[in-house]
Amino acid sequence: MSYNLKDTVTIKGIDKPVLRIALGTWAIGGWMWGGPDDDNAIKTIHKAIDNGINVIDTAPVYGFGHSEEVVGKALQGKRDKIVIATKVALNWTDDKEKVFRDTRPERIRQEIEDSLKRLKTDYIDLYQIHWPDDKTPIEQTAIELNKLHKEGKIKAIGVSNFSVQQMEAIRQYTDLASIQPPYNLFEREIEKDILPYAKKHDLAALCYGPLCRGLLSGKMTRDRVFNGDDLRKSDPKFSAANFENYLAATEELKTFAKDNYNKSLLALAIRWVLDQYQGNIPLWGARKPEQIEGIQDALGWSLSEQDLKTIDDILNKHIKEPISPEFMAPPSR
Repeated sequence: MSYNLKDTVTIKGIDKPVLRIALGTWAIGGWMWGGPDDDNAIKTIHKAIDNGINVIDTAPVYGFGHSEEVVGKALQGKRDKIVIATKVALNWTDDKEKVFRDTRPERIRQEIEDSLKRLKTDYIDLYQIHWPDDKTPIEQTAIELNKLHKEGKIKAIGVSNFSVQQMEAIRQYTDLASIQPPYNLFEREIEKDILPYAKKHDLAALCYGPLCRGLLSGKMTRDRVFNGDDLRKSDPKFSAANFENYLAATEELKTFAKDNYNKSLLALAIRWVLDQYQGNIPLWGARKPEQIEGIQDALGWSLSEQDLKTIDDILNKHIKEPISPEFMAPPSR
């Protein structure tokens, strides 16, 4: 499947252009998403590839290695066509009850070997620090990542959930290719400084949560119940006090997308992220093949300046005090 050049971008250090939509595999790991379903997960990855996606984003902590294992199985015979983006520097207790930040060199060294084994590959294209660790000197972390780069085990280095100050600090010791922040119509904190920083330094931005954990999928209803360890049970946007306001905004956005572009809310939400910066790569989270439907609908068009203003007006009308995604942050070591 071919796409317009505007629908692709090059990540520094990686020799193949990538589609500006990547597959996010947090849910595939099962943890915080109600458990895994490997058969459907593998079919989902294959369908994403068939639809032109060539970046698969994962992490060790997604199912405590399970997401990486599933990705590794799915990519057998397809590895050379795919950019694998995984992460490092989240650790967990033996009982998996506590996840914490850990960028010590010895942890990085252990994680790279574990990830390579699970992913069934001898190199990782984009290796990202999952969360900053204020207990470990940034220089030590960067030096270890540089060693992995020299050894050919990673092609490019990225960071996730870093502030501008933290990005500035690590760039004193290593080259950055990308950032991975939360970004969607409802969670726009990065517009203050992180997104301008990415633009200034030509960093790819793998934007996670572009559908805001399903709120912008167009399928969320007032009677939706979240069970087990579902992340949305702790997201204040889904609490009784706020859910109605967010749903009201989605209904009006859905009407706007249909009336003006004959597009779905989902396509509008992804297109909006794409239009904020040419380096943005929204992570399309999916765990079932049918959830890949609609990728093409987000590509090949753009929102006008007036459209963007109208969307802002809709958001301001329904959501007086936007809620940030800080509830997802894991504790320090």
